[in-house]
Amino acid sequence: MDAEAARYIAKGMALLGLGASAIAEGYLMGKALEGMARNPEVGGALFTRMLIGAAVAESTAIYAFVGFFVM
Repeated sequence: MDAEAARYIAKGMALLGLGASAIAEGYLMGKALEGMARNPEVGGALFTRMLIGAAVAESTAIYAFVGFFVM
């Protein structure tokens, strides 16, 4: 395998990280909204925790995005 093929494989793996992060973020948002709909009393605390989780998932996507362009 030459260096060009290895670079394309690495870029494909970075794109998998981007896709997985998008799926995880959508799942997180959906489940948080479902929890808020089922129990409105904990909506405020659940919303702040959801934002922290979304920030972590988004940072993973940003790292994969930067890695894609660095390669």
